[in-house]
Amino acid sequence: MAHDAVRFIHALGFDQVDLLGLSLGGFIAQVIAEEEPRLVRKVILACTGPAGGDGIDKVPALAIQATIKGTLTFRDPKLSLFFTDTANGRRAGRALLRRLKERTDNRDKDISLPAVRAQMKAVKRWGRQSPSDLSTIRQPVLVANGENDRMVPSMNTIDLAARLPKSELVPLYPDSAHGAVFQNHEDFVARAIGFLES
Repeated sequence: MAHDAVRFIHALGFDQVDLLGLSLGGFIAQVIAEEEPRLVRKVILACTGPAGGDGIDKVPALAIQATIKGTLTFRDPKLSLFFTDTANGRRAGRALLRRLKERTDNRDKDISLPAVRAQMKAVKRWGRQSPSDLSTIRQPVLVANGENDRMVPSMNTIDLAARLPKSELVPLYPDSAHGAVFQNHEDFVARAIGFLES
């Protein structure tokens, strides 16, 4: 996926880019920053972790459980996967689902089952591989997550930031999970813009 993204960036004619990687996209952004240092100016890693991070290989099982639970309770699985089961978390989850419906034109097609399987396989493989030497990533990196991420456990975010030489860790968002940057979008966007403009 990282190699495909690099080819796409080059096809668009860019010599240097900033990367924002969320979850699986964060895994991909780490690989790109490591393998193509001249291509990447700055990196933002959200709700993600390093290769071999504790619990990352459990994401497929969590996603299946949430999908089954969502089907049985008529609730979108994103609510339990991305948000805490608190009044604040449930409110933020419902707000995200409303925002996702705002755009009516040029919407992405629903993801196919083979694509979901491929993503889950990639996430599991990332979680089970040996940790990468993140000290080779010399670009400035902003790292963010919620303090209650079940999918990519929050301790991985702290570990990720500690292992990146030029990282800035956003204090973990309280009462937030894997959807922390959606739940706290106003603060996160302001921090991201400030980071990219600095």
